[in-house]
Amino acid sequence: MIAEFRLPDLGEGLTEAEVVQWLVQPGDSVTLNQTLAEVETAKAVVELPSPYEGTVSSLHADAGETIAVGAPLIAFEVEGAADAAPEAPAEEKAQPNLVGYGAAPAASGRPARRTRRSGGVPAASADAAVIEAAPHDVLPEAPAEPVVGERPRSTPPVRAHAKRLGVDLTLVAAEVGDRVITRADVDAYAERVGAAPAASAQVAVASAPTVPADGTRETRIPIRGVRKHTAAAMVQSAFTAPHVTCFHTVDVTATMELIAELKADRSLSEHRIGPLVLIAKAVCLALQRNPSLNAHWDEEAGEIVQYHYVDLGIAAATERGLIVPNIRDADRLGLTGIADALQALTATARSGKTSPAELAGGTFSITNIGVFGIDAGTPILPPGQSGILAVGAVRRQPWEHEGEIALRQVMTLSVSFDHRLVDGAEGAKFLKDVADILEQPGRAMLY
Repeated sequence: MIAEFRLPDLGEGLTEAEVVQWLVQPGDSVTLNQTLAEVETAKAVVELPSPYEGTVSSLHADAGETIAVGAPLIAFEVEGAADAAPEAPAEEKAQPNLVGYGAAPAASGRPARRTRRSGGVPAASADAAVIEAAPHDVLPEAPAEPVVGERPRSTPPVRAHAKRLGVDLTLVAAEVGDRVITRADVDAYAERVGAAPAASAQVAVASAPTVPADGTRETRIPIRGVRKHTAAAMVQSAFTAPHVTCFHTVDVTATMELIAELKADRSLSEHRIGPLVLIAKAVCLALQRNPSLNAHWDEEAGEIVQYHYVDLGIAAATERGLIVPNIRDADRLGLTGIADALQALTATARSGKTSPAELAGGTFSITNIGVFGIDAGTPILPPGQSGILAVGAVRRQPWEHEGEIALRQVMTLSVSFDHRLVDGAEGAKFLKDVADILEQPGRAMLY
């Protein structure tokens, strides 16, 4: 009989999702928890596992189409199924998966996928021809049991990155084996075969002619996914919270010297401790002294909610747009803990695998505009937060030091805050506390 699967609630009250790509087609046999499709919500790309075992009967949405939560997504032909998802055994209910449905897979291993065709030629033949034409000195020995004819396992951002570099993911898959291809895998392969690095690719795109070859004078891009969510959130924040921004330029030479010492310490070689790590720690310490910037204005309850923990949001520019994942309980972490959490957060964001739960919440945020060579800005508050710090570029310039003019490393900090619950004096004091720690890292011992 026919069983219909509707788009589930993917968390955080999201009401819709866009189908990025289907990994199955009508006529395919699927198993429990086999990945059916990748869908993009306003916050993340999510893989949807199958709640049934059977044969795909029909797809109710095309790739690129946006559908509402609860709308029909896919239909299966199964034996003895009802129109609702099967009830999971009690022992499986205790460990629900990401979207809260489906049972544990009956067997381990990689789900079977439909053989793809290209121009009427079986994918197996096409892939073999591509590999044969590739430089043989960059290909590893063939795996003992090569998987032929399957789509290389990767996320949409990674596929887009590979396309810009001209890298065939089939060749990368031959190197990495049966795991998901990451952006680092693509960059490593591109470097070995002489393809343009990611930075060069971005420059090439930026310098390309603005007029397409077909003469089209404009391009219309649908507003959806992260861009749609970001726009709505920024408009809500800008027109709800009265923003105030303070700026302060500080001599961070001592901080940069400390970072150099930490990098030279072999016992810390596994941890990437950079300026943003020390800034994050300084922010956590300054928030302890200025709790009004680690708070939330609850309009409905008529209350100011002060947090006694810091879930530190780190703004990350990804191929899907701006997202702000959080380092949970950042105030309880030391430098190495923050460094490790920041590295994991960044890798997950760039791979497009940041989950809605990782984007939820957040009590204070940092945005690093210095990586783009920008000195200062007026960041907009993430909704629900009372403060955000923008970190400018570190520049070597003449600066007064100990009564003389010397070349010092200088940075500009910009903090925006919600003037409903943060007075100007409190915002300025917070910024000065952060600056003092960066100017003299030893002052952190006093906090």
